[in-house]
Amino acid sequence: MQAFESGSWGAPRCLQRTRARHLAALGLAALALAALAIGGASPGDAQAAQALVGATVITVSGAVHDPGVVVIGDDGAIAAVGPAASTTVPPGAVRIDLHGLRLYPGMIDAMTSLGLTEVAAVAATNDVGDIGDLNPHLRAYAAVNPDSELIPVARAGGITHALVAPGGALLRGTSGLIALDGWTWETMLVKGPVALHVGWPSMQLDRSPQAQIPIKKQLEQRAERLRHLDQLVDEARAYAQARATMGQKDTERHDEDLRYDAWGPVLRKEIPVMIHADGEREIGAALDWCARHDLRMVLAGGREADHVAPRLAHAGVPVIIDGVTGLPGRDTDPYDANYGLAGRLQAAGVKVAIASGAGAFAAAGVRNLPDLAGMSVAFGLPADAALRAVTLTPAEILGVAERMGSIEPGKQAHLIATDGDLLDIRTRVLRMWIGGKEVSLESRHTRLWEKYRARPAPPKAAGAARASARPDRTGRHALQ
Repeated sequence: MQAFESGSWGAPRCLQRTRARHLAALGLAALALAALAIGGASPGDAQAAQALVGATVITVSGAVHDPGVVVIGDDGAIAAVGPAASTTVPPGAVRIDLHGLRLYPGMIDAMTSLGLTEVAAVAATNDVGDIGDLNPHLRAYAAVNPDSELIPVARAGGITHALVAPGGALLRGTSGLIALDGWTWETMLVKGPVALHVGWPSMQLDRSPQAQIPIKKQLEQRAERLRHLDQLVDEARAYAQARATMGQKDTERHDEDLRYDAWGPVLRKEIPVMIHADGEREIGAALDWCARHDLRMVLAGGREADHVAPRLAHAGVPVIIDGVTGLPGRDTDPYDANYGLAGRLQAAGVKVAIASGAGAFAAAGVRNLPDLAGMSVAFGLPADAALRAVTLTPAEILGVAERMGSIEPGKQAHLIATDGDLLDIRTRVLRMWIGGKEVSLESRHTRLWEKYRARPAPPKAAGAARASARPDRTGRHALQ
């Protein structure tokens, strides 16, 4: 994962592959920039004001306007929103007729590996994580491949933004929020770092007769893992204090250490620590750890979060659920344990966002985000809360709610137009705007569809057997 800001740390093989891939892309990037200089338009160029008229406008944060008008300024921000009868379209604005459609804010997937992997089963295309357990200095968003085929596929599902999170073991690195449109990771980046990610160690004990390690030894190992986490925070805080006093009289010099520098925004509470944990014991231990060290916490995963929902609600810890369609974690759980998790947490007063999940194999499923929210509705989550869980709530959790997540004046125009309810699996996303600029919904899927639907029919051989439409008694179609 390309994530080093500076310094001379040894580059592992996966970093070398990423650098090689990016260097190879520089030639193509130079050609593209040359073409733009000749006469092409850049994605960030200013454009005329637009007025989206006639659609049912679902603002998420306020009233539904049917029909409504959304005015987009030439800076890509929303200038006005309201009912068609009382909202003035400024002179000179390009009118875009959306009668019969619904207009929503673009969806935000708050946990992905988008841009870090292409084909999950091919190691050379995977840059999700790096070797080692302690990599707080890695920046996942700096390794994003803007030409990934999975990005336009996700766009076609209505997702305009995604959090790119690192994989790994204990200290994984930092994540960044990207827009799913742009030439480079720098132009796609909306905010980074967003959070420092920690894969919480297992608290489970193997009490089976086949256990290889005695229970006493397992307890000692578990306690040692927790002491190690405490030590990491204490060392990072001591480093920050030492660096802050450098230059004062009688103070020692402390060289820059990227691994400790990464903790700075966390210790200053500028960004949260995002704990990846599913089990009740793990979540409880993470809550204790964050309270002990006065850290802001966001829980990712949380398949048994409803078991500690009162503690999460009291502490104000939001949960990003990424396993809505996963199997139950225990053999005693009902089949719909994960389907109804969001509804149970919401009813307990916990702030909930729904995400597709991080990992190489999960990246291809980002496009299914609205279906995950729809599944939660079918199992108890109110429809308005489910819509909020993929728009405004993730924006609030990730610290960008002042810029996106709902259709309000002053926010950036990240919008999607659909032919039905966004959470209905039959609904199609027909148009999309990111930062006020309409973007293409073409993807590898649509290109293959157009290619093969236009293929010529094979010539029919003379005397060839014809398949009968009448099945025989076994249900099979007989050949005549």
